Amino acid sequence: MAEPSNRLAIAEQMIAHYNAQDADAYVALMTDDACEAGYRGAVVREGKEGTRVGLKAMFAEFPENRAEILKGYELGEFVALHERVFRSATAEPFEVMSIYSFEGDKVSRVEFVR
Repeated sequence: MAEPSNRLAIAEQMIAHYNAQDADAYVALMTDDACEAGYRGAVVREGKEGTRVGLKAMFAEFPENRAEILKGYELGEFVALHERVFRSATAEPFEVMSIYSFEGDKVSRVEFVR
């Protein structure tokens, strides 16, 4: 099991992979049955493969997409990141809170509050 101090670094590494538009490296940090979902809501990307496919489609649609971490918090098996997301140089950025649930040193779920 990962030390609690490593979980924030893992979530930050996922954002670095996201910003590099490297879906393969991003999902390598997830459990096989991981998912991404709205906060307490519907799953939008199911499983490691569903997340990979969904991210690649989003990166194709928004080639300038990137996220900036404004603040990160860690508590036990959870990490919360306050992010500012830029879809393109001309689009208005938006803020999101992403909540990462961990199983050991792998992310099992990411939920987005927007």
